[in-house]
Amino acid sequence: MPAYDYYCEANGQTIEVNHPIGAALGTWLELCYVTGYPLGDTDPLAPVHKVMKTAPAVTVTVFNSELKNAGFTKLVKRDAGVYENVTAMDREKRYMIKGDPSSVPQLHRKIRD
Repeated sequence: MPAYDYYCEANGQTIEVNHPIGAALGTWLELCYVTGYPLGDTDPLAPVHKVMKTAPAVTVTVFNSELKNAGFTKLVKRDAGVYENVTAMDREKRYMIKGDPSSVPQLHRKIRD
């Protein structure tokens, strides 16, 4: 189950909770019940808010030519046991076939110190 942080403004505490994605906690009482944390002097109906733990991921479209120029290898599955090397360079084979070691991308030529 994913972990979420909940913040209570009434007492300034942040507590980590594991619960299903669809579940949501709204009060200090619910949060304490789920985590086993003591209520203390905080109003049980004090609202709690889910806090984002990390920044959201941002994806940027990168063209195959940009990957190739940066030295990356991109394999795209074409069939069972067959992958197309869309960033193939020079003497590399365009298709990597299961059981054919000569079709494996030549990473040692791309990786440098």
